[in-house]
Amino acid sequence: MTKSTLRRNIEHVGWGQLTYEIRKIVAVGRALEKLGVSITWENIGDPIQKGEKVPQWIKNIICELAADDKTYGYVDTKGVLEAREFLAEQVNKRDGHQITAEDILFFNGLGDAVAKIFTYLRREARVIGPSPAYSTHSSAEAAHSGYDHLTYELDPDNHWIPDLEDLENKIKYNDSIAGMLLINPDNPTGAVYPRPLLEKMIDIARRYNIFVLCDEIYAHIVFNGAKTVHLSEVIGEVPGIALRGISKEFPWPGARCGWIEIFNQDKHPVFQHYIQSITNAKMLEVCSTSLPQYAIPLVIGHPQYIDHLKKRNKMFEARANEAYEIFSKVKGIHVTRPQGAFYMSILFNDHVLNSRQYLPIDNKEAKAFVEEKVMNVEPDKRFVYYLLGATGICVVPLTGFCCSRQGFRITLLETDDQKRIQTWKTITDMINMYLKS
Repeated sequence: MTKSTLRRNIEHVGWGQLTYEIRKIVAVGRALEKLGVSITWENIGDPIQKGEKVPQWIKNIICELAADDKTYGYVDTKGVLEAREFLAEQVNKRDGHQITAEDILFFNGLGDAVAKIFTYLRREARVIGPSPAYSTHSSAEAAHSGYDHLTYELDPDNHWIPDLEDLENKIKYNDSIAGMLLINPDNPTGAVYPRPLLEKMIDIARRYNIFVLCDEIYAHIVFNGAKTVHLSEVIGEVPGIALRGISKEFPWPGARCGWIEIFNQDKHPVFQHYIQSITNAKMLEVCSTSLPQYAIPLVIGHPQYIDHLKKRNKMFEARANEAYEIFSKVKGIHVTRPQGAFYMSILFNDHVLNSRQYLPIDNKEAKAFVEEKVMNVEPDKRFVYYLLGATGICVVPLTGFCCSRQGFRITLLETDDQKRIQTWKTITDMINMYLKS
């Protein structure tokens, strides 16, 4: 029987670049679950899934809004005007960088924002991003261009701070690069960029006439003595976009509510036209989800919100230090103490991994499944699959973050203290066993 084909090829040139290891590993975990393996999900940054409770005062605000008929209707394409005015005022109070409600645009989560940002960028225009990279950004940029994502190195020996020489050289010698992406605080490394570093990165963008895209979803999750600033505080006259949201901060990931703050579009006509194309695309959808937008001024403007942020930072700081103390004692790996977000990257030392290493898996069906999966995969993914089959602990390989370095990412989200510590100690035991196998 011959296979039928369409008369025209309908494949998007970049469809093969759309990979998301954070979710992709779930399919492997689900398959092992069906084979009787109990899974501990350490792959995704969902505080609610890991047991965090939203404060009752935030729930009360949302419940009251849900009883108001206006939250069930359409809103302006750019978003609820009161929310945009409130957020613009927050920016202007913070650093004096004058923006208006018209410089803020809401999306159905930052995933939606990232998709629009890269879809409506001229195909020949490239955006260079960090490596390790957050998969949503790297996949969207690569799919938009049809080529592998362009990256600059984060240095694990310098707290995962960007290698500015590498960044500038790549921009200097590749004139297709029209934008620079940074994630601050960073996912997956937990790095936080201090103001002097950010100023140097903005200066590179200024000198090479490119725009800056800064993911600030973790902007208020900073600890261990780190200090940072928002993009708005250092952007100067450079065209820029900051990506913000409530999913990690309230936390309310299921709200799918994110927004972008746009800087200096009035000073750069081409950039302004690009922003208008994104706005026009949002018009085709009418608007983003209404309810969470109405909640933003009421929650962020609430007297308890600052204390809420401080309490969470203290909590994540304790867990970050706890994880660092456990993993830093293990030979064969390199770890950096996180200073922001709620992740930590564990890096295998050079040449400690090979294609013969394994972990014992008691479940025969699970063992057969894993042994088939590990054929011709990256060495760190091999470890991750064996860890999943042997213990049920699901982490994400570092090579899944558009990175050539071998390692994996854990989260700091588990609220059960005993389970969290036991999970990390089990991983360290498995590393020791694996490297000796």
